[in-house]
Amino acid sequence: MRKRLFLKLLIPIVAVVAVFTVALEIMVRRIEISHIGELDRNSHYALTKDLFEAAGVGLAVGCVIALIGAESVSRRLQKIVAFTELIESGDLSARLPESGSDEISVLAMSLDKTARQVETNFRKLEDSREQLETLLNSMYDAVIAVSPRQEVAWFNGAMKPLAAGKLAFGTPLIRSVRDPDLLRVVAEVLEKRTVKSATLYSVAPGRIFGMTSAPLPDGGAVCVLRDSTEIARVERTRRDFIANVSHELRTPLTSLLGYTETLMDETPDPHAREFLEIIRRNAQRMSRLTEDLLTLARVESGEERLQLTPVSAGDLLRDAEASFSEVAKGRGLTIEITESPDIMVVADRDAIHQVFTNLIDNALKYASGTKKIELGATDRFDKLEFYVRDFGQGIPSEHLPRLFERFYRVDKARSREAGGTGLGLAIVKHIVLNHGGQVGVTSELGHGSVFWFRIPMAEVRSEITVPG
Repeated sequence: MRKRLFLKLLIPIVAVVAVFTVALEIMVRRIEISHIGELDRNSHYALTKDLFEAAGVGLAVGCVIALIGAESVSRRLQKIVAFTELIESGDLSARLPESGSDEISVLAMSLDKTARQVETNFRKLEDSREQLETLLNSMYDAVIAVSPRQEVAWFNGAMKPLAAGKLAFGTPLIRSVRDPDLLRVVAEVLEKRTVKSATLYSVAPGRIFGMTSAPLPDGGAVCVLRDSTEIARVERTRRDFIANVSHELRTPLTSLLGYTETLMDETPDPHAREFLEIIRRNAQRMSRLTEDLLTLARVESGEERLQLTPVSAGDLLRDAEASFSEVAKGRGLTIEITESPDIMVVADRDAIHQVFTNLIDNALKYASGTKKIELGATDRFDKLEFYVRDFGQGIPSEHLPRLFERFYRVDKARSREAGGTGLGLAIVKHIVLNHGGQVGVTSELGHGSVFWFRIPMAEVRSEITVPG
């Protein structure tokens, strides 16, 4: 470096001396021409000799100056190079003390300031990383991050007991976790860059985990596993309890209804008949409630396996219309099919009919004062969306998110008068979910409501998994 700097400084000096010498030579010749006879040949040579001696002295002085300058600049640049090498090796505490106003000093001070800022930012980043790592390690849920090549990038302490093999950074995920559902979901997230969820049954023997996987900015994915074994046990106990109680109530309710109707037929007293009618009506309501509870328990548990076959959307709509057309006429309403696409869906025909039964029955209760109820289906988001539209008073927006919860009623008094159990929409939701679909509602006060459900079409449906 010192040699290169010396040459860079020497070349301009030599050029200056050479130009200066040529200029003096030109001046001497001009003087010689203008004063012919005044200067003899010896004097001319003496003057030229003195000129070149002066140029040589100037060149020597220039070399010395160039060498001194090169040495000074070299030392300063070597300090900068050593400083940058320390920064490159990770020593962010390295400093470059320099002062002055020349270009090298300004560069050195700028690099020193940058190093200080980088060190400060790195410390903040390191503190944030340690806090995040401490937080994740204190979580009850297991967390594992995967690189774009499906290698383990990071994991917390809760993930270690769940690993089937060696869990280490850079290890292929398939060697660490053997659950096929987890591997499948991770592959889908890495490919499609969307959030996916799944229930894992084979991560740990006898335990159930709910997993959510999301894409990371670097192209990888992160998975969060939550142990839902106890929740599943409690939910199963609840379903069994409801199913057992409902089943046990069926027999006494059937007897109660039978004896009440018998007494009504044989009792001439109008007051007694009035009381018996109250008993019969409430017994019927309890019977409907127990039947709905049993149906909901079977649907939630997957006890009733769906018989999935290709079915025409038009056939499903026409079956629903035919089942309720007479009931609608008795209430002064008509049921119309507004859209009936020629599309096949893979569905359980009886289960979808039950969905339409609950939705249409719900529409009939709240469509009083209107003239019609509309049924239809339309292609939406690669699924077929069926809908039931009424033109009643509509539903306030604050109730919409909870409509499909069991026993939730918008108008409790009216629902009881209409004989509703509050379970119809919950049954609808679980049947549609078992078909791999979605359910929802839109409503506007004074303009009615639209209850819809979507199920995949036969052309795009590759596989249906029914919870069991």
